[in-house]
This record gives sequence, C-alpha cells and structure tokens, in this order.
Amino acid sequence: MTNGTVTTELDAALAKHRTELTGYCYRMLGSSFEAEDAVQDTLVRAWRSYEKFEGRSSLRSWLYRIATNVCLDMLSAGNKRARPMDLTEATPLARAALSPRPDHTWLEPMPDARVLPSTADPAEAAVAKESVRLAFMAALQQLPPKQRAVLILREVLAWRASEVAELLGTSVASVNSALQRARATLAERADRGEDAAVSDPLDEEQQKLLERYVAAFEGYDMTALTALLHEDAIMTMPPFDLWLAGPADITGFMTTLGAGCAGSRLRRVEANGLPAFAHYKPDPEAGGFAPWAVQVLEISDGRITGFHCFLDTKRWFPLFDLPLRLEAEAD
Repeated sequence: MTNGTVTTELDAALAKHRTELTGYCYRMLGSSFEAEDAVQDTLVRAWRSYEKFEGRSSLRSWLYRIATNVCLDMLSAGNKRARPMDLTEATPLARAALSPRPDHTWLEPMPDARVLPSTADPAEAAVAKESVRLAFMAALQQLPPKQRAVLILREVLAWRASEVAELLGTSVASVNSALQRARATLAERADRGEDAAVSDPLDEEQQKLLERYVAAFEGYDMTALTALLHEDAIMTMPPFDLWLAGPADITGFMTTLGAGCAGSRLRRVEANGLPAFAHYKPDPEAGGFAPWAVQVLEISDGRITGFHCFLDTKRWFPLFDLPLRLEAEAD
C-alpha cells in the first residue's frame, strides 16, 4: 500500500468524525468558530501523530482525547460564554439602550448540520438536539471545564465512567464525583425554568405556531405577535447586552428602536436544535433586503418563550450558508 493511499484513507477516517467532534467542541467552548478551530487543530494533531497511535483505544476515542485537551487548553484563560440574561437584569423599555460587548462574551448560535451527525435512532437524535439548545449550552458554560467534559461525555455521548476516566487520566471515582457536581449545577438552573419544550420533529401545533409567527413578524402585526408570546417571554440581541422581558416591552421595542424591521422577510434555518430564521431587513438604499439577524426561538406550552436575535450577520450568514441579500419580490 502506497503512502498516498494511506494518507487518503487516514484523511477519510478522520473526516468521518468531524461533525460529532464539532458538536463536542461546541458544547465545550460555546463558540461556533472556536469549535471549528478546535476540530481543525484536533485533526491536524491526529494526522501528524498518527504513527504514534498504537491502537489500544479506538480511533474515535483517541480523537476525543485530543479534542478534549485542545478545548481544555482553550478554556484555560477562564472565559465563559454567556447570554445577556446571564450577565445583567432585564432592562425596562423606557431605559433600553444598545450597548455592545466583545464577541468573546457571547454564547454563539450554530447550524444543526455542523454539529448533529445523522442517525437513524429518533431517541439519539432527540438527545443530540436537546444538548445544543441555548439554555443547556448556557448551563454548560457555568461548569468548570473538566466537569463540563465529564457531563458531555457521560450524559450526552453515553460514554462509560471507565472510558471517561481513561480519557481524562483520572479515576472512576473522580469522574463520578465530577458528574454528580455537574448534575447538581444543571438541576439548579432547571429549577429556574430554563428549558424549551420543542418536539423533534415539530408537532402540528408547533408548526402552526411558527407559521403564525412568520405572518405576524413579516406583517409587523404587534397584536398578533403578542398573542404568540408567553407572558414571561424574553428577547435578546447579542452583541448588545440589552434583554427585554414580557410581550409589552418586546413589542414596544420593535415599534420604537426596532421600527426599521417593519416589512422584513424571514427564511427558515436549523440552529441549536430549535426553530430558527434568517431575518432580512428592508434595504432602503439598494432595494431588496439586507441580512439583519439569525433568530433562534424557544417554545413552551404553545407559546414563544425566547426570541434570540444574533445580529453579527457578517459572521452568522456565511456560517449558515445564507445569501447576503434577498431581492425584492416581483409584484
């Protein structure tokens, strides 16, 4: 077998694991772009050191060990990604101001296709989607890095405690202790109601809710939108640290500071295991519609509970393979 054949086969073997490794690194880091950088680093390290791989574990386990070390190194600076409501209190509409924070502050959205490997098992697919939802991702970021790794490997990827202990170079007792502490932290956040009850796939009621949402948003019909929002609904707009609570403040913002979004168009995308839309805003200068946000929606009890608008479109729209403008519809 020639070196070229070996190289091609190795490249193919490594590439098979890219999506699941990206999902793992994304859960660890909370950043779409850092996750992709971490996976690229992982695959380069694996390629360069493959001759030292002795086959005592599977190639997959070996790659996860490398990826874990890459992520732990990246997390050593102590930065924790967050959502606006993790950092500040809700702002009343009367005091609403758009104050940006640096990119590295924020939990970032991620297209489902980049982090969720295809599977024929509906239960496995549902667990994978739940594990990249914004609330769960935000909770993960509150865990110390090694607890985070243990929880993801044990609870999301269903590794045995002995496998995790071997990967981390620690004992089974230490892994079980870390998992217990991580579960306790996540349980505290669950008690605060931070969850989205979204079916996989969406049930008929949820599909109709999204259809009504698109009609209300594109028509900028605040009465119709209010009827779709849960009384405790929240709206966030990273990179701004402002967040709003309740239908009155959300729709009030949309008709004042956000009034320029009237007449927008929405296009469905898949993000974080949740319903999501690419939001295009009317472009009065060039005509047509310019990219404005990736919206990720949380749904519970037949209403929208979270309305998260990620505004850095120069980063998000290429990540989601979205066009950078829509032409005006013909009359």
